[in-house]
Amino acid sequence: MPTEPIPRHLSVAPLFALLLGGFITIFDLFVVNVALPSIRADLQADLSGIGWIVAGYELTFGVLLIAGARLGDRYGRRRVYILGTISFTLTSVLCGLAPDTEALIAARLLQGAAAGILFPQIYAMLRVLLDEERRPRAFGLLGMALGLAAIAGQVLGGWIVTADIAGLGWRMIFLINLPVGLVGVLCAFRLPENSQSNAARIDRAGTLLATLALLLLLVPLLEGAHSGWPLWTWVSFLAAAITMMVFVAWERRVTSNGGAAAVDPAMFANRSFAVGSGVVLLVYSTSTSFFLGFALLVQEGLGLSAFAAGTLFAPASVAFVTASMLAPRIVARFGTTSIAGGAVIYLAGTVAVALTALANGSVAWMIPALIVFGFGQGLSMTPLLHFTLGFTTEDEAGMAGGILSTMQQVGGAIGVAVIAILFSQILRNAGYANAFAGSLIYNILALMLAAIGIVWLTRRRSRAGIHP
Repeated sequence: MPTEPIPRHLSVAPLFALLLGGFITIFDLFVVNVALPSIRADLQADLSGIGWIVAGYELTFGVLLIAGARLGDRYGRRRVYILGTISFTLTSVLCGLAPDTEALIAARLLQGAAAGILFPQIYAMLRVLLDEERRPRAFGLLGMALGLAAIAGQVLGGWIVTADIAGLGWRMIFLINLPVGLVGVLCAFRLPENSQSNAARIDRAGTLLATLALLLLLVPLLEGAHSGWPLWTWVSFLAAAITMMVFVAWERRVTSNGGAAAVDPAMFANRSFAVGSGVVLLVYSTSTSFFLGFALLVQEGLGLSAFAAGTLFAPASVAFVTASMLAPRIVARFGTTSIAGGAVIYLAGTVAVALTALANGSVAWMIPALIVFGFGQGLSMTPLLHFTLGFTTEDEAGMAGGILSTMQQVGGAIGVAVIAILFSQILRNAGYANAFAGSLIYNILALMLAAIGIVWLTRRRSRAGIHP
């Protein structure tokens, strides 16, 4: 694969293509939340089906991130990016045309896989195609695009559903990707091609084993409570554990033979990185899961429209973006302990939202709690990845980054599965407010463990004499 000369800058069209690709993958992660009650009513989906619609996207997105990066390195990042964008567009159309819950779940799994192929190329091309002077600005624009995607997913997505454009309702949140994707593909052809001459082969067996293990875990989590936890759910849990052990053994074999494993097991011999990865999984497992419960509460429980629900959460999104911008300076001034402080604020906001929901007051009372929630989320999530990467060497940075990105998405999928179990169980005997607040017990416990983990890592880092 020929590699074209590296330009000093990217013109508007190719840079726009990369930013747009990042935007649509994150937009489609968040936009589904405000549409879930409409989807549920239209397709007569139960809570396990709703959970699959959210978690399926994150699952395939997460497990294919590392393989997607390897595909770009080996076969050309522009080629793989265009292929990923076309695939994402087509699978979005499949989502919009899905006749039933099962078809929508299958389309979301495929859409997440396309996102996993598309997304890694963005970071790689911005890093490779831009010089050191222009790279920070481009990554800043990407960060802004991803932040705006999260906000737009709630507000714009809510408006699209409520507006019922052409009588399509929730389907338009997916079908809108058709013209957006076509624009992205046309602009992407302006990108220079680049690849890595010594790129490692893709560990297909390792990727397949990891995907199978996670599916064997998620299927009983999402279906078990609904079906009364029959024998097959426990067999599936056991099979997931066995498959994960086979995966680890396979990855060790690949590494010992000089190959490129999907996930290098040696990375987890680094105790600090292993704990940090677990903290990332815990923190990110509380994000999408919260949106799932919140959407059901305010739309099905309180009767708000999708647009009103998205607008209600907008202040929290603004607080998140604000905190994300302030976080690097706060960490620089007060040290990495401030990340644990951010997790505690995030925890306090989660508790406050749960209590205001239980109070059965006006939804306006939720806004201050949501602002605290969003601000704490930004203070903890944004610097956490950089903090955890600090426990690895420069040579390990690529693999470590891929592992952490996977932990974010897989954590989100697991969190959604757990919240769906708690929400559905409590809803059978109580109202939506109790179901929402009760399901947040998982989030509260996860954030407590995360804060403890961050404090432990901070002390370990201090003893080692490593400074942020």
